[in-house]
Amino acid sequence: MSADGRTVNDVISFLKTCQGAESQQWMKFYDGWAETYEQDISILNYRAPNQAVDFLMENFSGRPEEVQVLDVACGSGLVAKLMIELGFKHFVGVDGSQGMLDQAAKTGFYKELRLALLGTDPLPAQTGVFDLVMIVGALRQGFVPVSVIRELCLAAKPGGYICMSRICLESEAANEYKVSLEAELQLMEEEGLWSHVNTKVTEKYMIDVYNNCDDVQNDKYTNGAKYLYRKSLQ
Repeated sequence: MSADGRTVNDVISFLKTCQGAESQQWMKFYDGWAETYEQDISILNYRAPNQAVDFLMENFSGRPEEVQVLDVACGSGLVAKLMIELGFKHFVGVDGSQGMLDQAAKTGFYKELRLALLGTDPLPAQTGVFDLVMIVGALRQGFVPVSVIRELCLAAKPGGYICMSRICLESEAANEYKVSLEAELQLMEEEGLWSHVNTKVTEKYMIDVYNNCDDVQNDKYTNGAKYLYRKSLQ
């Protein structure tokens, strides 16, 4: 329960109002959610940003203060906040919700913030500019289509890293998305666009709010998958 008495089930009821929505509807939902977003996901013990940044640092040996980061689906800036604590300084953020970008702007972490509905609008990033491209939490059905993965790769410098995180849901649609995503990752490797660095599945990504139960048990969690690739030097 939060300081103002909001519970896990309160947040779940709120999320269910947008269940089954498409990306444009979700972005309008996030516009209205932005001001209480961080409070609510804390109630759900949303650990995706922490897990993704930990995963990155297990496999990354660059000098953080020199790295140019493209934070895709940046939300309110949770990933950037964790990375700044590790010495990263240079961030450009992209998100489909203006409300979330307004929250991110308040942090002062980003030198630039760009609005784009991924999969509908082109990724607003120059080709071959970023040492590191991050996308945490948005790779799932109804949010960011698999086709966007190639745009993430294009934005990275030759030799740059692309770090991706997704929730592991148990549904037919989620499994179809996983299969499609991982097929694309492998195809891009076969095409010589990048090389695989590491993949990891972690537990306790967040409290499971997708099991369609009226009363969620707080010890029931979903898993998360992380992927790290390095763009080819050619």
